Amino acid sequence: MTVGTIALLHLDIVPGAVAHNQAMVVEAVTRAAASGARWIVTPELVLCGLQFPPLIGTGWIKPQPDAWMTRFCRLVRKLGVTVFFAAPEREGNRFYNSAFVIGPGGDILGRHRKINTRSDSLSWSSPGDRAQPVRCDGITVGLLVCADAFTPGIAGSLKRSGAQLLLSPSSWGPGLHGPNGEWEDRSRETGLPLIVCNRTGIERALDFRNAQSLVVNNGTRLLVHSSERAAILLFGWDFDAMAPTREAFEVMPLRN
Repeated sequence: MTVGTIALLHLDIVPGAVAHNQAMVVEAVTRAAASGARWIVTPELVLCGLQFPPLIGTGWIKPQPDAWMTRFCRLVRKLGVTVFFAAPEREGNRFYNSAFVIGPGGDILGRHRKINTRSDSLSWSSPGDRAQPVRCDGITVGLLVCADAFTPGIAGSLKRSGAQLLLSPSSWGPGLHGPNGEWEDRSRETGLPLIVCNRTGIERALDFRNAQSLVVNNGTRLLVHSSERAAILLFGWDFDAMAPTREAFEVMPLRN
């Protein structure tokens, strides 16, 4: 794959409304694939939002793939795309904030469990213990789940392990503890492009309406989007040059 289209699902996630969010993901992935996307990326915790525990607890979280994710993998296979899907998972008595790579054959090619869990309010989530890139479509991808980009060590480890680009499902809005140059720093330090799929919407104490999805390379923001309305963000990507082929996202609005 030399040049392909990537879709970032900049979604309005409803905290605790798992069935609603599942339906939204299916619709967005199907529409993105129909628009020519070969790689599709979701935000962090796309099925439940950040502040779900007071609403629905953690009992619904299963080892992955659970029944719904198994059906979702079949959809991915039918569409013939690669999906970077960020959702919680359970292993034994531990829960993890994870990102999965689902290949065009519907198989889970790899996963990354968020490591920097102490930097936010995710007291339910155990930290992952390793950062290992995932090979998909001939490209080695390093995954950073949101605050994993807050410190340099994880991105640096992914680069040393062979990552060719960094991809970050995020739920990181502006404010007192909002992003302050971390994405640019990780790209500059590693020399790797960094693609961030963020979100919109409002949770109890969090406002993501100005949160940014973006593409960064060599510390420079190349593509940036924020909006109150959910959208699919499409852009061409040259996998040889590791650079976007467009100067702006193509924005496809979705129903909120």
